[in-house]
Amino acid sequence: MSSAARAPQSRWEDQRSFDELGRPLRDTTFCVVDLETTGGSAAGGSMITEIGAVKVRGGEVLGEFQTLVNPRAEIPAFIAVLTGITNSMVADAPSIDSALPAFLEFAAGTVLVAHNAPFDVGFLKHFAEQLGQPWPRFEVLDTAKLARRVVTRDDAPNCKLSSLAKAFGSSTTPNHRALADARATVDVLHGLMERLGGLGVHTLEELQTFSSRVTAAQRRKRHLAEALPHAPGVYLFRDDRSRVLYVGTSKDLRTRVRTYFTASETRSRMGEMVGLAASVTGIECATPLEAEVRELRLIAEHKPKYNRRSRFPEKVHFVKLTREAWPRLSLVRRVLDDDGDYLGPFSSRRTAEKCLAALHETFPVRQCSDRLGKEPSRSPCVLAEMRRCLSPCDGSADEATYAAVVRQLRDTLLRRPDEVVEAINRRMTALAELERFEEAGMHRDRLATFIRAAARTQRLSALTRCPEVVAARREDDGRWSVHVVRHGRLAAAGVIPPGADAHQFVRELRASAETVAPAPGPVPAATAEETERILRWLEAPGLRLVDVDGEWVCPVAGASRHLAVYDAVNQSRLSLVPFDEQRGLLRPEHQPAR
Repeated sequence: MSSAARAPQSRWEDQRSFDELGRPLRDTTFCVVDLETTGGSAAGGSMITEIGAVKVRGGEVLGEFQTLVNPRAEIPAFIAVLTGITNSMVADAPSIDSALPAFLEFAAGTVLVAHNAPFDVGFLKHFAEQLGQPWPRFEVLDTAKLARRVVTRDDAPNCKLSSLAKAFGSSTTPNHRALADARATVDVLHGLMERLGGLGVHTLEELQTFSSRVTAAQRRKRHLAEALPHAPGVYLFRDDRSRVLYVGTSKDLRTRVRTYFTASETRSRMGEMVGLAASVTGIECATPLEAEVRELRLIAEHKPKYNRRSRFPEKVHFVKLTREAWPRLSLVRRVLDDDGDYLGPFSSRRTAEKCLAALHETFPVRQCSDRLGKEPSRSPCVLAEMRRCLSPCDGSADEATYAAVVRQLRDTLLRRPDEVVEAINRRMTALAELERFEEAGMHRDRLATFIRAAARTQRLSALTRCPEVVAARREDDGRWSVHVVRHGRLAAAGVIPPGADAHQFVRELRASAETVAPAPGPVPAATAEETERILRWLEAPGLRLVDVDGEWVCPVAGASRHLAVYDAVNQSRLSLVPFDEQRGLLRPEHQPAR
């Protein structure tokens, strides 16, 4: 895959400076806010009665904000006792429609901090929406959440503001008045920051994602992230013998990798992996899609111990309709250039067998594995005696009759699954009427597996038949990304530099793209997972097709039109099953075939 054509390096250089190491806490402006309200739920009708806030940077108070708010409703007696705010005190106070804009102006450009932030920020956002006031894209820090990761029971009995204020020696005692509580929260914030500074937490990013479950040994390795760029790409953790331990992808390599050492990565396997890591290699990619594809290929190549998924794309199964005198269905491990028709791939043999059973239930083709000549002469098998096979082996079926059934089967696999759907639905209805629900459920699962497999195969085959598809889309940063896809495989990726000739850029990208040879089967030139990632990008809103070589089409009457029904059935089953029993419904056979 080529990704040589990219935006100029200066784009990233412009972003470097302090961002290279994250935003230092000493240079970050925080607005610590506290509210008093008439109850616990803004959606339930509770109102704000007071807003208090303190703006701080580098330990210095830059300003304070305080206002009572007229709730336009009676303050409940127990709230008045708790806060000391009475109806008479708020009678002449401004209403929320003037108090809120004043606070938002005060807090503009800061990181919003609150103790139990979902409560305070939830109220503010609720009334901003009610007033039609745009909500600024505040970053939010919750001192209660942070304290639960830092403070032990030896420090404080709990993480209430009053307990923490005492533990950190706050000069202000919280008293359920907004400004006093905000001042106490400032002292708690500074106390937490001072304690975490000794653990190597010096930036806002590290503070936001700090977890006490990340060990000191992990934090000491945070320097391994410093050479990585702020760019999309793939990262590889390696041990002291350069063996790949783990492969991941991110839109921002440095920020993501840093979290393994200083932040919220709490998976025990990842902690074990970081303990073994001696280096991290970054591969910068032109686009997020290129990064996703490279990740899949690197996982398949190195099979890292700590990656759970995508390590063995070669371990798949296909259902094959053979091309011979008397065709049959069989399970195979790979696609050959033998003119056969293939359905798949399936990640497990069990799932493939379910699909095979659904087809055999509908089409009475032979299930024996022997090769039969033009005029076979053998004894019929048990399936023939049960009328579940046309029995060409003993001459019960002539060649024309058998060929007609095979044509229907091939049409079901490639274009129209209605025959299988109708046959199995009739069978399920009959079983349900006899109250044989467990058996009916087995048929339902077989049908759902077939539908998903057929839809997947048709989508994959449609793209892999095209020698080349060139497409572009405007990404979140406003730039146009371009991808060249050949036979379902990503052959080139790039981003059009600002001011460049788009047509010339695309021509050069196509010229430098990987040469991909066609091959048989629904996913001949790439893994199914890679082609599906590409399809998701191609099907996303805002995509523009630059050029298509071949016909990229799926059958109108294909299996995809049945998917919604069976996916809805599975979701309804999940909603009706107790939570602790749902895991059984999420086994691979209940998921889209892979």
